[in-house]
Amino acid sequence: MVDDAPSDLDALVARVDPDRWLSSRFISDAKNRADVVALYAFDYELARAPRVASNPLIGEIRLTWWREVLDEVFAQGPIRKHPTAEALAQMVGRHGLERSGFETMIDARYRELDARPMALEEVLNWAQDTGGACAVLAARMLDPDADNARARAGGQAWAIGRLITSAGLAGSDADDALANALAQSNGLSAAAFPAIAHATLARAPRPGVLGAQARVIWAVLRGRV
Repeated sequence: MVDDAPSDLDALVARVDPDRWLSSRFISDAKNRADVVALYAFDYELARAPRVASNPLIGEIRLTWWREVLDEVFAQGPIRKHPTAEALAQMVGRHGLERSGFETMIDARYRELDARPMALEEVLNWAQDTGGACAVLAARMLDPDADNARARAGGQAWAIGRLITSAGLAGSDADDALANALAQSNGLSAAAFPAIAHATLARAPRPGVLGAQARVIWAVLRGRV
């Protein structure tokens, strides 16, 4: 399980998750920024578990490996030698994060091991438990008093937008769900806002690199996605 485990998590996230990496640039505190990037690296590892597995059992083994990492992290014992696992332990220790949010992120990835297409309601639940749960943890690190519901909605919107642009999710119901999630995210505190600034990229059309930068900057300046 230590294959493809680069030590430079910032470079990894910049390559595999450019939207959230871009929004993390607006976190002024270097340690908080590194912790949020480590969270995104963890989410990347969970996301790739179903993608790289040759069959569902292998995918389950990979997800179980990360659940065992949580066992080590929350037992405050020795952590296996993996840069993301080690960074996760430091992050949890610094911010006093609860295990439940990480468990939610892992559990949601099991649905991707099922080849059946997801109905819209399943998509919304999946988006809430992947991008949404991740955004809640990021917002908590940036502002312990952040509104969890607004952070979750912003992360959910970003995840829905990714499916619309990359996985063919379409239709007025999907568009309405995205618009609703974006609206519910507004009002998050300025300190926590970088946790969801990337949600502005969920709106079509998908911009290029410079357009994405401009859109995220504008969202941060307004405090609205």
